[in-house]
Amino acid sequence: MSVNDKIRLIREAKGLTQEQVAEKMEMSPNAYGNIERGDNDPKLSKLQKIAEIFEIDLSELIGLSEKENLTINFANYQRNGKNPKSKVYISSSNSELEKQQLINELKDKELTMKDREINLQQREIEHLKEIITLMKKDAV
Repeated sequence: MSVNDKIRLIREAKGLTQEQVAEKMEMSPNAYGNIERGDNDPKLSKLQKIAEIFEIDLSELIGLSEKENLTINFANYQRNGKNPKSKVYISSSNSELEKQQLINELKDKELTMKDREINLQQREIEHLKEIITLMKKDAV
């Protein structure tokens, strides 16, 4: 994922408009839009300012290769008026993704085992019903 795409995703996750970020960057909305579209390669100082606005480390913003997975989690904190304060966490490692995949696999196995147990209990119920039916016939 390119840096400009990351910038756009984080901005959207934070609930900010291009105009709001451009104002904080002290640049025109059009110039900021060029950064998000990838039409302009920003200087390191501008990337640092963007990282500060998004409350993340610059290394998190530019340190990911395109082969790595990008995970963006954001938590809304107390709202002040109309502007929610959000903290964005970016993880470039696959460890969180692998952890979640492992959890999902374990849950799938657990569900499969529970389905088997339900099927066994249903068969046992059917057998007990047959036994009850046979016992009633013998009692007559």
